[in-house]
Amino acid sequence: MNFRFQLNLNLPEYNDLQFPGNSYATYNHGVRGVVIYNINNQQYAAFELSDPNHPPSSCSGMTVNGVIASCGCDDNEYNVITGELVDGEGEYTMQPYRVQRSGDLLEVFN
Repeated sequence: MNFRFQLNLNLPEYNDLQFPGNSYATYNHGVRGVVIYNINNQQYAAFELSDPNHPPSSCSGMTVNGVIASCGCDDNEYNVITGELVDGEGEYTMQPYRVQRSGDLLEVFN
């Protein structure tokens, strides 16, 4: 499933993404949602919010708190900057998406 969406950083909804160290999660794209993290205003990280160590299900969607994405099925926790598993069990990291900034627009796509 290919997708592409844009976020206008001038809109209040995405204000947090104007500052390094902040993230924004949307549940309207990807399998179970996408989290975007501002690394330094030039580099952004984006990851799928479906736990990669579970088949998609009602509990496999993750919620974001700070730099940690937590799975609803178990205790798996992932770093939203690197996608790495930081707590729990599994062999896979979060699925990354591409992010491109052009002026005040962020484009996220796979």
